[in-house]
Amino acid sequence: MIHDSVLDVVGHTPMVRLSRIGRDLPCELLGKLEYLNPGGSVKDRIGVRMLLEAEKRGDIEPGDTLIEPTSGNTGIGLAMAAAVRGYRMIITMPEKMSREKQVVLEALGAEIIRTPTEAAFDSPESHISVSKRLQEVIPNAHILDQYGNPDNPKAHEEGTALEILEQTEGRIDALVAGAGTGGTITGIARRIKKEVPSCLIVGADPEGSILAGPGDVKSYKVEGIGYDFIPEVLDRELVDRWVKTNDRDSFRLARQLIRQEGLLVGGSSGSALCAAFAIGKELPEGARVVVILPDSVRNYMTKFVDDAWMRQHGFDDVQDEIGTVGDMIRALPPKSPITVEDDKSLEHAVKLFKAHGISQMPCTAGGRLSGIVTESDLLHFLVEGRKPSTPLAEVMVRRVTTLGLHDDATKLPALFERGEVAIVVDDERKVVAVLTKLDFIEVLSRRAKLGTAAKS
Repeated sequence: MIHDSVLDVVGHTPMVRLSRIGRDLPCELLGKLEYLNPGGSVKDRIGVRMLLEAEKRGDIEPGDTLIEPTSGNTGIGLAMAAAVRGYRMIITMPEKMSREKQVVLEALGAEIIRTPTEAAFDSPESHISVSKRLQEVIPNAHILDQYGNPDNPKAHEEGTALEILEQTEGRIDALVAGAGTGGTITGIARRIKKEVPSCLIVGADPEGSILAGPGDVKSYKVEGIGYDFIPEVLDRELVDRWVKTNDRDSFRLARQLIRQEGLLVGGSSGSALCAAFAIGKELPEGARVVVILPDSVRNYMTKFVDDAWMRQHGFDDVQDEIGTVGDMIRALPPKSPITVEDDKSLEHAVKLFKAHGISQMPCTAGGRLSGIVTESDLLHFLVEGRKPSTPLAEVMVRRVTTLGLHDDATKLPALFERGEVAIVVDDERKVVAVLTKLDFIEVLSRRAKLGTAAKS
């Protein structure tokens, strides 16, 4: 199909299972990939709708000036629509918002005015107040006002929510979304509550914001969610539960979404995932949770995606540095795991131990992990009189601790402290690697050397 313009391809974003990052939850975790909208975020939906509906009503016409106070993504959606429809676009945006957002807006032809991040919403210096002042002095200027425009939640009630219901075939137990203006969560909730009244609506609100209720107002690094006032379009009555989130967990989870799921998301997706984890742990087996992943990594290449930025702001930790078990394996020289079929004899296992200089060995049945045998076990069994021809299946330990490729590598030290090796298996329990304490030390030493070289 050939579309008339980019405005026609906003929406209809895919939904995917978050089966790796959500593997320890009892529920099924699904991600709605709103960052795949053409402008890079869920806000494309409201930017296009607010402009086109204002045109239909005769409120604006091409050649007019549109002004919008925004954290960036709504501005990009509006600037994209303004470029296609022929409007001058002015964006007022707090200073904390990324340089990448400004560059994208300028590429779309928008003019940018930065305002102090710490300015309260009703302060003369705030991005909201500055936009109102500009409207007063610029002829034929209009503020479409995402904070109070009913077309904001309607874009989601008549679009996003219907897509979710279609994609899940109406089987959804919880919907999780971050809240900024509140249009996304309000619009989706209105429709879903009509169709699936039992669905739990969960809002993610950063520490320092008051959308979840009264609290200390303070600055935070995550962009695009939270406010120091309650926007008119946010219907808090539709939100069944709020989860407060922090910068550190939000950025770390966003990075894990990128690394483990291959989803190039922004920091507020990490906030939504924090809330999804909090709720998902409480839901029964088989429940289905949909989480909105609102914007793209494109806007944050010099921020949370950058290791140096994370260290500078104190958000890095051992888990981020080490990564996953899969990262550890890829950092080591390629080698095939030494395993033995459990129908082989004790005598055969002894030969393998001697040939490869190892002390523990996974046993398999039909290529799948069935147990483990150690050098000490073999000695014990032979001393007590077992025949060398005894099949390993009779003597091996069947209860084996395993790890997956997407598990955090921080789990390795606990295994090694118990004197075990780390047996890494895939989804079919086929052994893909056996990691030892020396492997772990080798990777950490190599990274320490690289870090020292980079600093020098």
